[in-house]
Amino acid sequence: MKIVIDGFGGDHAPDEVLKGAALAVKDLGIEVAVTGDTEVLKKRMEELKISSDGIELVHAEGVMLVEDNPRAILKEKTGTSMGVAFKMVADGKADAVISAGSTAAIVLGGTMICKRIKGVKRAALVPPMPAKGGVRYCVRDGGANIECRPEMLQQFAILGSLFMQKTMGIADPRVGLLNIGTEEEKGRELEHETMALLKNTPCINFVGYVEAREVPLGAVDVLITDGFTGNVYLKACEGMGALMKDGLKSIFFANLKTKLGALFVKKQLSEFAAHMDYKTIGGSPLLGTAKPVFKAHGSSDAIAFLGAFRQAKKFVENNAIEEMTAAIAALGVKEDNT
Repeated sequence: MKIVIDGFGGDHAPDEVLKGAALAVKDLGIEVAVTGDTEVLKKRMEELKISSDGIELVHAEGVMLVEDNPRAILKEKTGTSMGVAFKMVADGKADAVISAGSTAAIVLGGTMICKRIKGVKRAALVPPMPAKGGVRYCVRDGGANIECRPEMLQQFAILGSLFMQKTMGIADPRVGLLNIGTEEEKGRELEHETMALLKNTPCINFVGYVEAREVPLGAVDVLITDGFTGNVYLKACEGMGALMKDGLKSIFFANLKTKLGALFVKKQLSEFAAHMDYKTIGGSPLLGTAKPVFKAHGSSDAIAFLGAFRQAKKFVENNAIEEMTAAIAALGVKEDNT
């Protein structure tokens, strides 16, 4: 298996990308292709004492910057480290692609260069989130598609469920539709029409409406909503996470007694921090594309990149794209460009 990574995507590229690639070769037993200026990449590998075993360097000119127009990835920036990486997986020269670069460019490039699965209305990133009990759930859509139709949310549910099966190892993921209450009459027309569709979708374990407060407590494995609501939900969760972290720090470092108390729960605090850390997952898949596309966090270090490689490997090994293609085909959806 070969996975290609954008060598100059992310805040700490190319060093952390190269370190992550070396870890992936060693720990996961895969081949890695790194795109970018090969002279720069070779020099950094030598200086960092990174072995070239299992790592292929693929030359590319320039970098797709965060401030660039995302559509540039389809035209003047096709030869950049991100563009070349997409082209490799689109042409079958790699099994999956990872980038920590511009989110908008990754969504556009993944959709237009790697193409969508036939019948898929929208491709969207699916961020895995921490929940009670050390488990994770995914949110679809997390912000890519602001306005959605019920049939799009139905597809989000199917693809999100398969992702949790194939990558997170959950045999029968519980799918919930985000709403302001669990009663049948609650919500907008979008939720009501989507509810009717999801009730009659045989390939998912649909548990009905779910309120936002129940999700982090383990109510569902897949949370379905439109991109506007999903993005608001995710950012609210991020803010509460930061508040909790700051609050715990204030409590345990208040005085000598609390500092001593912190020593007794240091192990548990470390485990909790690791569960909340994005590095343990590493990346979010762009579900709905015909080839495996993964977005790594912009501030990823080598460990986070290793996590992204691990996810991508599982995704490929478990034939996730084939399963998703078959599931969408079973809906009998006609292709359109809307």
